[in-house]
Amino acid sequence: MEFGEHIEQLTAHAVAFRSDVTACGPDPVVPTCPGWSVRQLVRHLARVYQWVERALRSVPADLEPPRPDEPPAEWPELLGYWDSRLDALITALTEIGPDMPTWVFAGADTETARFWARRQAHETAIHRLDAVHARIGSVDPGAVTPVFGTRFAADGIDEALRVVIPRQLRRRPPQRSGSVLVHAVDTDLAWTVRISVDGEPVRVDAGGPEAPADASVSGSADQVYRALWQRPSRAVRRGDLVLTTALTPP
Repeated sequence: MEFGEHIEQLTAHAVAFRSDVTACGPDPVVPTCPGWSVRQLVRHLARVYQWVERALRSVPADLEPPRPDEPPAEWPELLGYWDSRLDALITALTEIGPDMPTWVFAGADTETARFWARRQAHETAIHRLDAVHARIGSVDPGAVTPVFGTRFAADGIDEALRVVIPRQLRRRPPQRSGSVLVHAVDTDLAWTVRISVDGEPVRVDAGGPEAPADASVSGSADQVYRALWQRPSRAVRRGDLVLTTALTPP
């Protein structure tokens, strides 16, 4: 997906997120984020938006951007603060453009604003899903109608496998080595992910493996996308489930 498409998706999912959290109010629990209330979910995303805006206005050689400010505690003020942080983020992305060098975290696939447009589109989309589950008060994947288009979900699978999950595995090495086939069955897309206990970089190849994989995650792009982010999903896991569990960002 292109830079402009990611900004469009970021905006659309943010609008849907705000609608759901407004319908919920601040106090309901978020069943897909144990220990969080809707208030904490909104605070988290507001802080992320401000931190990313600061990253966008930093250069690659900078140290990590300053910590974000503390959002307001009261609900009406918090929603207004979330609005302002979203507006500032989208303004920064639009003004800077896709090719401006920016600070990114280690393991990013590019040191330009393209990285943050994609990252924040998917950050917002997954938390939009959390807001839906909070509104309906259920973790049943069948209770949530598909909210992610196939192309966007496939883009999110690719980003998770190539950027987010390798970063996680550098912090928390897998329990054992092996290969996992990730297949979005409603597309012609598949990924073969090879992980190692020896500290070797995660390898992600397009398409299926030459030999049978040790494990697999399959389903529609929408369902696999949710599964990789540990959200309720009807994706099917087969084979060595220790390996499929390793492919789940925190």
